[in-house]
Amino acid sequence: MAGGDVERPELDLPGWLRPYLIVAMLAGAMWIVEVIDTIPSVDLDRWGIRPRELAGLVGIVTAPFLHTGFPHLLSNTIPFIVLGGIIAASGVARFFQVTAIVGLVSGLGTWLFGQSGSIHIGASGLIFGYLTYLMARGLFERKLAYLAIGVVVLLLYGGVLWGLVPRPGISWTGHLFGAVGGVVAAWILHATRAERSGRVLSA
Repeated sequence: MAGGDVERPELDLPGWLRPYLIVAMLAGAMWIVEVIDTIPSVDLDRWGIRPRELAGLVGIVTAPFLHTGFPHLLSNTIPFIVLGGIIAASGVARFFQVTAIVGLVSGLGTWLFGQSGSIHIGASGLIFGYLTYLMARGLFERKLAYLAIGVVVLLLYGGVLWGLVPRPGISWTGHLFGAVGGVVAAWILHATRAERSGRVLSA
């Protein structure tokens, strides 16, 4: 140590842990946002998706971090971490690719077709997208491991697909287009060039 410099310990995380840390940090950000939203006179939920309002487009990015309360947030946190963690096992880049595609399809679909005058918030769109992505990628990749993961995910979380049924107070459009986004992500990231162009021939 020279010139008065102080050595600082570096945080050296194992490479395999970093993708899961990213998922955990995003989940943590949701909790921080919800805590801030409990402060009197603070109303962050207004930044959700507002269908067919220009300002409501901001919600495509912000809505997954906003929730109607801690029970709503808790119900989304566990599947977000589990399903997001499974995707992140393929790498941070793949996790962000899937998240971006699902978030865009879910958000734009909700903005275009959601109920007028409503505000849509929550990470459910991402969760539905993660679920359908994990099920669909095995079909496109034709890998036994991916197919097995898809079956396990379906058995564990397939019940959430009931959220696609329209119900009062539930953003079923966010769920529906999130699920569509997951299939789109699997198609973009895992389908062969022939499958994407529609030139699949069989004898």
